[in-house]
Amino acid sequence: MLVCQGKGVCDGIAIGKIKLLKKNTENIKRVHIDDIEKELIKFNNARENSKKQLLSLCVEAETDIGKENAAIFEIHSMMIDDADYIESIENIIKTQKINAEYAVAQTGDNFSEMFSSIDDEYMKSRSIDVKDISERIIRNLMDENTEESKLSEKSIIIADDLAPSETIRLDKDKVLSFVTVKGSANSHTAILARTLNIPSVVGCDIEMSSDIDGKTAIVDGFSGKIYIEPDDETIENMKRKMAESDIRKEYLSTLKGKESITLDGKKIKLYANIGNIIDLAAVFANDGDGIGLFRSEFIYLEKNDFPTEEEQFRIYKKAAETMGEKKIIIRTLDIGSDKKASYFNLRKEENSAMGYRAIRICLNEPDIFKSQLRAIYRASVYGNISIMYPMITSVEEVKKIKLIVSEVKKELETEGIKIGNVEQGIMIETPAAAIVSDELAKEVDFFSIGTNDLTQYTLAVDRQNEKLDEFYNPHHKAVLRMIKTVTDNAHKNNIWVGICGELGADISITEFFLGIGIDEISVVPSSILTLRQKIRETDTRNIDVEKWL
Repeated sequence: MLVCQGKGVCDGIAIGKIKLLKKNTENIKRVHIDDIEKELIKFNNARENSKKQLLSLCVEAETDIGKENAAIFEIHSMMIDDADYIESIENIIKTQKINAEYAVAQTGDNFSEMFSSIDDEYMKSRSIDVKDISERIIRNLMDENTEESKLSEKSIIIADDLAPSETIRLDKDKVLSFVTVKGSANSHTAILARTLNIPSVVGCDIEMSSDIDGKTAIVDGFSGKIYIEPDDETIENMKRKMAESDIRKEYLSTLKGKESITLDGKKIKLYANIGNIIDLAAVFANDGDGIGLFRSEFIYLEKNDFPTEEEQFRIYKKAAETMGEKKIIIRTLDIGSDKKASYFNLRKEENSAMGYRAIRICLNEPDIFKSQLRAIYRASVYGNISIMYPMITSVEEVKKIKLIVSEVKKELETEGIKIGNVEQGIMIETPAAAIVSDELAKEVDFFSIGTNDLTQYTLAVDRQNEKLDEFYNPHHKAVLRMIKTVTDNAHKNNIWVGICGELGADISITEFFLGIGIDEISVVPSSILTLRQKIRETDTRNIDVEKWL
């Protein structure tokens, strides 16, 4: 028996034969061309054909995964129109006088490598999206637009990676599980797997050898383990686990459409954390009440230059229209620390987590800040949008923000642009903000507690340093006491308070949050129903908050 390890991205157990998927991606040859204009026309025709195919695929996919989830392919068609992407390809064709196929492949590799190098799981997962659209354009350039989608029997799919378009074209009735060597838990393929409720593992250390093709395997989406040619004892254990998993999934699905309410009648808003509008699919699939954290910095990280106000507006508008009356809380630009974009020209810092980042950049460079605020306010008439500001440490910072917001609103009013009623909130993720939260509560409409950074700064533990994992303890009494203080100060001033860090999905601490009166919890979409179950099974009258403090 061979055991391989990866990251489970969709819970469940699958038992069946392996189907190894290898792409027919022979090396694209570099060919000198004389007619540059002809090659540019050829490229743009292939690009247009690719867009049509993706929009057609979007319509086709709605039947399988719903309109919101199928929007992934609409977004891919928008990515094909990305100015930086197109400029790179056309520049290679013009300056190097080479064929369009090679230019597209080169650009795809360059952009993919750029995303992969960013120390952020969400951005790493965008790497495969760039590969997907590039491979589609190349197939159109070469008139080879066939895709492997036929399976002769129910199979466990193992591939180096799977693009969303490849995933959706597979016969879902015959797919038992997805396993990929590459990929992340935030990839669109992972989102589709969760939407389709298929046990899946990414980042697996499995060898893509033809020897495993056709062999019996077990995929454990809970642990991220793959067992190839399992022994009898493992098979029996996994069958029991599979039966238990099926019962749990069936129960969780019955919670869709139900309130997140405790046994004694206290309602909690369960929101989702997302990084881009493509992730709206997972919010709907998991019945989120809204979006508690829209990480707007990813709009910047995906670009080679500052996104324009118009580009940002289109993204926020689409999110607002899609979510309808459900709340969307947009966190303003949180660039810096481990999230860097070269065009910001941020100098290297010895301690970047405590350096020039987030609201500090926005207040020092108001033109960047105003561009984002204008885009958000313009989009606010299309839905229920709120704003929250990260890395706050003082009342003075909030007052500076409010002054800039006032200027932006007046500008838009002068231009005759309508805006919505936008709630203003701040993130509590520094000890300073927690300590003066009684004063900060008088200035804003809500607090959102970022437990990741609050833990890091309170314990003086760099959460990016794996050597300090044993010292990073979000259950530390100092952290929990701060959260309680912030919650008490919020309610004394009649504003609501939420949790938007990783701790929100930790059901071992949910009772504490319910006991101190947290109003909203925002988590990754896949954690929503599990958290709803915990909330519905809890009676806050029986919670002893002091045992955590």
